[in-house]
Amino acid sequence: MPTIRELVGTLARRDGVEAVILLGRDGLVIDSHTGPTLDADHLAAHVPSLVSAADELALHAGRGALVTSVIEYERGFAVVCALSTEAVLLVLVHPSANVGSLLFELRRHRGNIASLV
Repeated sequence: MPTIRELVGTLARRDGVEAVILLGRDGLVIDSHTGPTLDADHLAAHVPSLVSAADELALHAGRGALVTSVIEYERGFAVVCALSTEAVLLVLVHPSANVGSLLFELRRHRGNIASLV
């Protein structure tokens, strides 16, 4: 069974992935792989408020708990995956990357990823 570090490294090596941050629901980094211009701790600190807002929307829309959120920005995507009640995965992706295949892989392996945390 792979380790958390191996999982983060594998995701980080995907074409177009600029950062991978595995964090607790409290915003503290569990493991990360980012480029030199990105601060994992600073990025992770903002994720819980995104998850909280998505959960609020889901509550009022009757959609259930957040599973995956894709946010498109001018210069790329942020993919936020709620892995468990304790852990969240943030993947920052370049705009030219194949986000569809990344989403497929994350969905396919969500259980395995969650079991590592």
